[in-house]
Amino acid sequence: MSYGQTSSTLWGPHPLVAMAADEASSGGGETEQQPNVVEVSVHTLPRQLQREFQHVFDERNLNLESIVQQHTPEKEQLLGGPLEFLVIPTNQRAREDLVAVGENIEHEKDRLLNVFMKFARTCCEQLREHGYWADFIDPCSGLPMLTLNCNKVYSEVDGMECCLGYRAYNAGFCKILTHPAWGSAVYPASMFAY
Repeated sequence: MSYGQTSSTLWGPHPLVAMAADEASSGGGETEQQPNVVEVSVHTLPRQLQREFQHVFDERNLNLESIVQQHTPEKEQLLGGPLEFLVIPTNQRAREDLVAVGENIEHEKDRLLNVFMKFARTCCEQLREHGYWADFIDPCSGLPMLTLNCNKVYSEVDGMECCLGYRAYNAGFCKILTHPAWGSAVYPASMFAY
C-alpha cells in the first residue's frame, strides 16, 4: 500500500481539480485562474469510525428508507455488492502552514473552506440526484451540512488518521494533522455517502 491507503481504501488518494477556481493576481494586473486541487479518496466506513458516525448522524435523521427501497438485486449486482456507508476524506494543500497565525493564514483558511464547500455541495447534490444519501461536514463547526437535526461534532483529524493513516500531534487542546507530503500545510474535510 502507498501512503494514504489503509485496509478500508476503495479508491485513492488521487488529486482532482475542484470546480471552483480562485483568482490570483498575475504580474500584469490581469487575473489568472488557478485550479484548486483536492486530494480525494473513498473508503468503506472503518469500524473505528462507525461509533463516531452514528454519534454525528443519528439514524432517525438519515431517512434511508427510500434509498434502501430503490436498491434492487440488479443494482446490487451492478455495484458489486450491498450498499454500505462510505467516507470520502479530502485534503487540500495550503499555501501557508496552517499552524501559524495571522491575517494571511485566516484568508488561506477561508479560501480552502470555500473550495471545499463548493466541491462537496456539488458532489453530494449529484449523489442525491442519483438516489443515494450523501452529506458533508462543515470543517469550521464539524457539523453535517445537509442532514437536519444533527448537533454532534465530527473530528476531521481523527477521520484522516483512521482512513488514511496520516499522523497528528497535539498542540495544546488542538490536534494538528500532518500530511505525509505537505506537513501541516493541509486542510482536511470529509464527505459521507450511502
